[in-house]
Amino acid sequence: MLRFVVRRLVLLIPILLGLSLLIFVWVRALPGTPADALLGERATPQAVAEFRVRYGLDRPIYVQYWAYLKTTLSGELGTSVASHRPVTTEIRDRFPATVELAFAAMIFALAFGLPLGFVAAKRYRSAVDHGSLFLSLIGISIPVFFLAIMLKYLFGVRLAWLPTVGRQDVLVDAEHPTGFYVLDGIVTRNWNAAWDATQHLILPAIALGSIPLAIISRVTRASVLDVQNEDYVRTAHAKGVPPQQVDRRHVFRNALLPVTTIIGLSFGILLSGAVLTETVFAIPGLGSWLKEAIFNHDYPVLQSGIMFLALVFVIVNLIVDVTYGFIDPRVRVS
Repeated sequence: MLRFVVRRLVLLIPILLGLSLLIFVWVRALPGTPADALLGERATPQAVAEFRVRYGLDRPIYVQYWAYLKTTLSGELGTSVASHRPVTTEIRDRFPATVELAFAAMIFALAFGLPLGFVAAKRYRSAVDHGSLFLSLIGISIPVFFLAIMLKYLFGVRLAWLPTVGRQDVLVDAEHPTGFYVLDGIVTRNWNAAWDATQHLILPAIALGSIPLAIISRVTRASVLDVQNEDYVRTAHAKGVPPQQVDRRHVFRNALLPVTTIIGLSFGILLSGAVLTETVFAIPGLGSWLKEAIFNHDYPVLQSGIMFLALVFVIVNLIVDVTYGFIDPRVRVS
């Protein structure tokens, strides 16, 4: 297992290097320039020329890429053209919001997706099975931004049950030592702040977790259907093993392998794909930050932000592969 992890970490180097080149070329292929976006009506030829010299955009592209590589390898990700703040500081301030939202969305997806898929498989071709397929199809089909707006209107405007913007009420007095608002409320024993932050997470988590929930439900159903027809499951039933024990030890555990892959991929996608959810609910995370950077043509933010999310995505997949070995010892031996 250790050799496998080391090999994956070594392969990570050329992957990130190639990705950095693609991102570098892509951001410069976007229509417009940082000078046009930020200077606006003041974008005279002289002002644009001064702007390009100040940020090194007048140099050949290969020189810019080499400078970008050296800066990144030194641990400095550059400075935002729009906010004039270090990109590392921006990531440190915004990443906890994205992680907190992704965790809440994944908890919602797992809490409902796994049981729904398992029950549907155990009641194959019943009304429950058909209903789960119908709901999962709706969950995959509804656009995230549309569902988010409907949730805001129903639970925030019409019923006024839950807050619809931000991470916490402005009137709540709370300390944030970690940046994870729910965890901060628990650590500081400010239960009012923890509950308020949890309420702010409910609607965004439902909107963001709807697609992973549908996918996890369908994959769990298909995996359980395959496993429960295996010889070792029939043998366990023939030996008189209680059905609950067969389901827990033989069916569900072996059905978790493909589900684990989907969970890992979904979590990586949640971390990197929360742009629409964060925008609709005004959450100051990495998604909304990158959206603003696209409109501002903020090259340092786009390059470093996307590379950071790519690194997180690869690490999440590595953790999923390692988890395989704990779920199925045969994978660890191979």
